[in-house]
Amino acid sequence: MKKKILVPLLLATLTFGHTVAQTLPDRKEILKTTTSVNDYFMKKYADPSIPTFVGKVRPSNIWTRAVYYEGLMDLHSILPREDYYEYALNWASYHKWGLRNGNTTRNADDQCCGQTYIELYRINPSPERLKNIKLSIDMVVNTPQNDDWSWIDAIQMGMPVFAKLGNIFKEQKYFDKMWDMYSFSRNKHGQNGLYNPKDGLWWRDKDFVPPYKEPNGEDCYWSRGNGWVYAALVRVMKEIPANEKHRQDYLNDFLAMSKALKNCQREDGFWNCSLHDSNNFGGKETSGTALFVYGMAWGISNGYLDKKEYLPVVAKAWNGLAKEAVHPNGFLGYVQGTGKEPKDGQPTTYDKSPDFEDYGVGCFLLAGSELYKLK
Repeated sequence: MKKKILVPLLLATLTFGHTVAQTLPDRKEILKTTTSVNDYFMKKYADPSIPTFVGKVRPSNIWTRAVYYEGLMDLHSILPREDYYEYALNWASYHKWGLRNGNTTRNADDQCCGQTYIELYRINPSPERLKNIKLSIDMVVNTPQNDDWSWIDAIQMGMPVFAKLGNIFKEQKYFDKMWDMYSFSRNKHGQNGLYNPKDGLWWRDKDFVPPYKEPNGEDCYWSRGNGWVYAALVRVMKEIPANEKHRQDYLNDFLAMSKALKNCQREDGFWNCSLHDSNNFGGKETSGTALFVYGMAWGISNGYLDKKEYLPVVAKAWNGLAKEAVHPNGFLGYVQGTGKEPKDGQPTTYDKSPDFEDYGVGCFLLAGSELYKLK
């Protein structure tokens, strides 16, 4: 008799514990965690004009810092603190609203800063804020090449710029060109494209297209690389009209990726550096996890992802990030250093600072800001 009573009680306890683990903190707590990470970064890098030095000096408008400012502008949209705006404005002004390698660059990494320039323009539409990024993107639009995005990180760095300019100027040419470039990366780079519709995930570049395999025989899908594409799809769909001719194509890829990502989440809420091989530099990783939280939170808010199915995934991921990656002082742990595959920037640990701190913080700010808006 006692056993019959104990078993249901045990099951109820386990179920209750599971439910609690899947509950998001309230908005105030989400915002508190998000701002603590940002405040740590702004305090440590108080002067936004100072160049980075990792092996060599690089100007602070490189892609790593540009991703940080993407996150900061999203945070500013829900918490419009003057110091956030001034920090971004001083950074952009110091660089004279310019690109790292000039207006003739076709490199999406160099164009990434334009995402923040455009958001600052939306707050105060001064022409100089758009001049250089528009010149660079117009050059790409006006030339026939579509093969610039030969690595999937580039999709996040550059594609939202096209979407934002298309939205501001109401010109279809920006939407058409970004589709041409996206579809080339998706379907043609590496002979048959960098996207695998069978698995709903992306190879980082042609070097990882089969026959390349992970040690366990699976295809190599890098967490942050897939996070870049996933975030880019969200940032593009936020900008393009509801009736844009390729919107459904972007949405279809977003939905396929969402399903694939949900199926390979770790028990602790994170995603491995290697999505399909947990033994090959698997390990919890913050930047990719944060980008997946960002995308899924947006998908739930906008009715594209079923809340009952995906909210537990998001809650488990955010709780893992907040409890295991965020230090008491706001430092962010488990951020994989720069690279292009699971083995790069290792080891990824709680205390180790990656070679560049900025992009990891940017990804986290995107996640926290989008979670705050979750309906």
